[in-house]
Amino acid sequence: MKLAIDEARAGINAGHGGPFGCVIVKDGEIIGQGHNEVVKRHDSTCHGEMMAIRDACKKTGSHDLSGCELYTTAEPCPMCAGAIMWANIKKVYYGCNVSDTDSIGFRDKQFYEAPEDISEELHREECLEVFTEYKALKNKKHY
Repeated sequence: MKLAIDEARAGINAGHGGPFGCVIVKDGEIIGQGHNEVVKRHDSTCHGEMMAIRDACKKTGSHDLSGCELYTTAEPCPMCAGAIMWANIKKVYYGCNVSDTDSIGFRDKQFYEAPEDISEELHREECLEVFTEYKALKNKKHY
């Protein structure tokens, strides 16, 4: 966790974004790390966990981080939690909770509540054609 905290400090001192740092460990070795870079990259998906997952995937040459543990300075938001699950990370340790994040001005709490319905199905039949093409492919992977 100390290294995740160091990542967070590095990020805020560089003006990259909020105080969110993350480290990913496998078999006792760090395989990925990152901090919030939302402001630096002008990209709302560049949370600390996302950056660490991208770093670990790049370093391992795999999208599958099975057997890894993730250490982060704050409880992962739903986007990051989803990415953690997609990456097959087995355990998450976090420092601050959602209320702590809220207390410093971040709006994470609203993402845990029922979202406003902003979705609408469109062109389903044409999209199903692409799904059918994918289903027919050999040697595909489901991730």
